[in-house]
Amino acid sequence: MTFPPLREELRGIEPYGAPQLDVPVQLNVNENPYAPSDAVVDDVARSVAEATRTLNRYPDREFLELRGALADYLGHGVRPEQVWAANGSNEIMLQLLQAFGGPGRTALSFAPTYSMYPEYARDSNTSWVQGRRETDFALDLEVARELVERERPSVVLLPSPNNPTGTALPPEAVSLLCEAVGETGIVVVDEAYGEFRRAGTPSALEVLPEHRNLVVTRTMSKAFALAGARLGYLAAAPEICDAIRVVRLPYHLSAVTQAVALAALRHAPELLGRVDQLRVERDATVAWLREQGHQVADSDANFCLFGTFADRHAVWQGLLDHGVLIRETGPDGWLRVSIGTAEEMTAFKQALTAVTEEGQA
Repeated sequence: MTFPPLREELRGIEPYGAPQLDVPVQLNVNENPYAPSDAVVDDVARSVAEATRTLNRYPDREFLELRGALADYLGHGVRPEQVWAANGSNEIMLQLLQAFGGPGRTALSFAPTYSMYPEYARDSNTSWVQGRRETDFALDLEVARELVERERPSVVLLPSPNNPTGTALPPEAVSLLCEAVGETGIVVVDEAYGEFRRAGTPSALEVLPEHRNLVVTRTMSKAFALAGARLGYLAAAPEICDAIRVVRLPYHLSAVTQAVALAALRHAPELLGRVDQLRVERDATVAWLREQGHQVADSDANFCLFGTFADRHAVWQGLLDHGVLIRETGPDGWLRVSIGTAEEMTAFKQALTAVTEEGQA
């Protein structure tokens, strides 16, 4: 036997992760480019200092204060007992697959979509089924319903806005699939980029009271500029939150993480003000890319997918050579750029123009 005695299906698999390179302009992992203000930093520092005085004790494993604050932030009538949180939305997703997936069960999504979804299924020994999106990256609802009714998945994963395309789902798609799945499974609408939605694009939270098999997930990594803090959360029926408590690790959410998240929520209006700036910059970037003759997917996120290129890696490398790092992901021929500051987006446009003139695009 080859050492180490790894599970056979994991041999040769590269760990997930985007390139982490030291370049002037980093627009590859959909981070918020604006650091927290001095007011937020001061509040976080005070809150962490206070939490530090209790680090000899385990944290509140039910994190009731944080669940209440998150429920208040979400609105839509969400109650604290309908909220659950973990170390990033990645852990939220894994907990959902651990609780509702497993051997003999199936998880389903529609490609192109977030590349970690099949890994959550793999890690929880859940079978993986992948449907397809249309050429505009929308869902054909009849085709989607037929696939769900045929496969009878225990978990349906629906990012909205979708990563890597930025495409948002209409509420009728969520309701249709919740009804198709029924009470033998759950429908997870992943709204990691939900705060960046364009005006008029609804959240799945609006139909949460109508479907007790619906789960809506969020993160504080993007809109709240807390990628380094690792805090993801969900809203769902209390029964679903109680089920997750069975598989969560003891004291999985540290006292420090809870303190940081609570401090950030106290500054939500200020932090979300940056979201408005990023929406404007996103829309301007989409318009500029289209003016240059590129295809661009409609985006409700803090990134945009654009193409198509005969050799997208050459374009990616050309941009990198000009000091701009974006993401080589999504369907063949497409690239994804995160939305940064106005200065960073100017650097991206100049670099892409130079790469085009050099004949690489």
